[in-house]
Amino acid sequence: MSGSGNDFILIDNRDGALDPERIKDFVVAVCRRKFSVGADGLILIESSEKADFKWRFFNQDGSLAEMCGNGGRCAARFAYLNQICGPELSFETDAGIIRAIVDGIRVRLEMTQPNGMVLGEEIEACGEIFSVNSINTGVPHAVIWVDDLEGVPIVEWGRPIRYHERYAPAGTNVNFVKRSENGDLLIRTYERGVEDETLACGTGAVAAALIAARKGLAESPVSVRTRGGELLTVHFCKAGFEFIDVFLEGDARVIYQGRLWDEAVYRD
Repeated sequence: MSGSGNDFILIDNRDGALDPERIKDFVVAVCRRKFSVGADGLILIESSEKADFKWRFFNQDGSLAEMCGNGGRCAARFAYLNQICGPELSFETDAGIIRAIVDGIRVRLEMTQPNGMVLGEEIEACGEIFSVNSINTGVPHAVIWVDDLEGVPIVEWGRPIRYHERYAPAGTNVNFVKRSENGDLLIRTYERGVEDETLACGTGAVAAALIAARKGLAESPVSVRTRGGELLTVHFCKAGFEFIDVFLEGDARVIYQGRLWDEAVYRD
């Protein structure tokens, strides 16, 4: 499935056929582009006693992530299409219980309560001084405003900031953002776990929208244009210095359904 350019492999694992504690090598193998399916991450759908289902989200490198906005929207629509739940649903994540509403290919996903916002912190990396804004929207994000978004060397700048001691030991995702003439936010993201630029990052879009709102540059709902060209919409309410009722809305598309051969996983 694809969530605004973020692509994922989704597996119904309610029968427990895959042991989530022992599949890192499997995840890395099937997410490898050109040699296997290829994806930004892998999602297991499992049974839950607290919600309609439980998910486990694995980055491309096999590491676990607490939350992924685009992956969450794909998981919600996958579960609905497979009659695991109705169009209004909830699912269990390591970041808490998440609600979602499925309307055709459009999915509105509740995000975890954002926290840890820091504005205008100066960080030195790769010989440059960056004014970095930070927030956790389910996973940590650094947001940097730039004038020339197309000219940003995403990997050259993103990787040293992602591994900067300020964000140790977990690291951070790194977003470069520009406000367009019509008020939309344009975003490019270096994504932790993928270790490269991705075409979209849902939690990154939310991070950019909330920081823009805190800076007085935007009001809910905020439109965020991803690198893949799709438009994500971020809804929220302000409660003093806090943001509440944060939702991410966008498309979640099914690309194909199939059966994985052994050759896609095992190589001589």
